[in-house]
Order: sequence, then structure tokens, then C-alpha cells
Amino acid sequence: MPHLSPPPLSLYVHLPWCVRKCPYCDFNSHEGRGPLPFADYVDALIRDLDHDLPLVWGRTVHSVFFGGGTPSLFPPDAIDRFLQEASARLRFVPGCEVTLETNPGTAEHGRFELYREAGVNRLSFGIQSFDDGSLKRLGRIHDSGEAEAAVKLAQDAGFDNLNLDLMYALPEQTLAMAERDLERAFALQPAHVSHYQLTLEPNTVFAARPPSGIPDEDHSWDMQEHCQALLADAGYAQYEVSAYARDGRQCAHNLNYWHYGDYLGIGAGAHGKITSGHDQEILRRWKQKHPARYIADAGTDAAIGGDDRVAPERRAFEYMLNALRLVDGFRLGEFIARTGLSPDDIRPQLDTALARGWLTQDGPLLRPTELGRRFTNDVVALFL
Repeated sequence: MPHLSPPPLSLYVHLPWCVRKCPYCDFNSHEGRGPLPFADYVDALIRDLDHDLPLVWGRTVHSVFFGGGTPSLFPPDAIDRFLQEASARLRFVPGCEVTLETNPGTAEHGRFELYREAGVNRLSFGIQSFDDGSLKRLGRIHDSGEAEAAVKLAQDAGFDNLNLDLMYALPEQTLAMAERDLERAFALQPAHVSHYQLTLEPNTVFAARPPSGIPDEDHSWDMQEHCQALLADAGYAQYEVSAYARDGRQCAHNLNYWHYGDYLGIGAGAHGKITSGHDQEILRRWKQKHPARYIADAGTDAAIGGDDRVAPERRAFEYMLNALRLVDGFRLGEFIARTGLSPDDIRPQLDTALARGWLTQDGPLLRPTELGRRFTNDVVALFL
């Protein structure tokens, strides 16, 4: 069996509170009630990091991502303290990408300058739509004017690496409405746009009580194709199913996920994936979800929600679940290094995908076709 090599390492930090839980959200987020224990939570994050450090001794962090919840609820000094403590324990690459997810409804004048001083150099705005009716139907706490103002505040503070999250196939949304959302996004000149379809995830309010007026599959596909063309014309190259970027502004953190890289998951409900070249194992670890319990247990084994060692027979599926989202596909050498498998282990599945026109192969490079990207789930299912 080929040797399993540790890939690049990222750090994911989960900050679990939000102002109000959105009806489509299936992330580990909790509505904040009363004053939030920011200092106690950062203390817990540091204990959690110390507990997991033996998994990544000697390795370098290539990106940091604060996700949630609404990380921008945390004051800049809390973000600063965590980054200082983390960089004292782990080696960060020069210019390490540090992303903070931001809700326009929590933006305040002056905070962005302080986030930047703390070391954050990329912001991801959860805008979802610039249509006020759509925002209300999605349960968002901001309106379109607040969204535009928040982005401009960040730009005034010196941020030029900004992502805007937008959804399409929203309740009551037409093709013209989806186009207007992009036009308003383009006017703000972000470096990156995440443009993804609303899905009704299990255990959400929308799954239990689906909203009316959700476009059907054909109309959703028309929106996707039309919006892809608009993004391309505006200079945003698609590099993943739902990610578009100006040249050189792809999200390094998410690229590491899609290339089956490693990531240390810190925080309530955070998930991590760590490769051990010495043990030839891939470990998936997740933390307790409830913030109060996490704070109480952080730094001990009790904070671990579970450990799962990925058996070799599952690795091809996990790798393809990520890599086949990439427009540029993957190289067989990377597949070998990151799964410890041989190309012979997946040759029947590759032959089927090639025969069906879902993949193309150019030497060691395999890329999904336009048809393959439309039926990504079917392509990935071959490797189950």
C-alpha cells in the first residue's frame, strides 16, 4: 500500500453564538441570550487547543478560519487574544490567511480596523441576498442597505480580501431577482463570491415547514447557469461548485478542505481531520456541541464528542466527496499521498465515470466535465 503523507494543515475555530437562528441553518449555532461569556469561551478555546496539540506537533498552519454562529459577535480583543495564544503554540506560514465570518447585522464602525490589527486579513460576509423581501423570508437580521454599508466599512478599514455569500433558488425568487443580487454584489467589487443554492437541510425549520415558492429543479438550474455566466463576465472564475474568485483570491482555507487537507477543529461542535504519517491513520475528531458544556469540559477528554479513524475503504469516497467539487479536479499523485491508496483501487469507478462523460483524464489529471459537475452526487456515489 502507498505511504500516507500528512497534507497541509489548517485551523478551524468555531464561535457558536448568533443573534437569531436562521430557519435554513443546520450549523451548530445558538441564539445568544443575555451577555455572552466571550472571555470564558476564549479560555476554553486555548485549553482545547493545548489538549489537541500533540496531534500536530511540528506542523505548520497554512490558514485560520473563524466560523459560526456569528464570529463577528466576538469583540476584536477576544479574536486578538486567541490568535496570539495560537501563534505562540503553532507555527503560522508568513501571510497566513485568517478569515472571520461576518454578519452585516453585527457590523459596527471601528470594529473592522481592530479585527485587522488583531491579524484577520479576510472577511466573509453572510449577505445571502440584496432583496429585502428575500432577507425577511430567510430570517436574516439585516437589510440590503446594512449589507452594503457593512462591506464599505470593511473596505474603508483596509480590507481588500472580501467574500460575499449569496444564495439562489430562494422562496419567491425569479431569475431577474437572482441577477439583481449579483449586480449589487459586483458594485461592491469583492475579491470572492460564494454563490450557492438554498437547500432544505434536515433538522431545520425550513425542513419541517418548507416555505412556499421555492423554484423547482429546472428553474434552479437555469438560475445557476445564468449566474455562472454573469460571474464569469464580471471577472470571477469558478474554481469550485459554488465558489468564484478574482485571480489569486481563491479561499486558501476552503481549498485545503477540497484537496482533502488536514484541519484542527477547535470550539463547540468543531470537526477536525488529522493525518498521522507515523501511524498511517486519518483521524476525524469532533467536540461537544453545547457551548456551556464545552466551556466546562474544554481541555479534557470529556470535551471530545467523538473520534473516528477513517478506514482505508472509506478514504476514496471521502477524497472524492471533496476533490470532485473542484473545477480543476485532482491529480492521482495527490490522491495516493492523501489516502494511502493506489489508483488501481479506484480504476473501475474511474473507468465508469470516464465512460459516462462525467470525468476527463489527461495523464495524471482528472477533471469533472460540465455534465459531471451537474451530477456531482452521482459521480461521488460511485466511490461509496
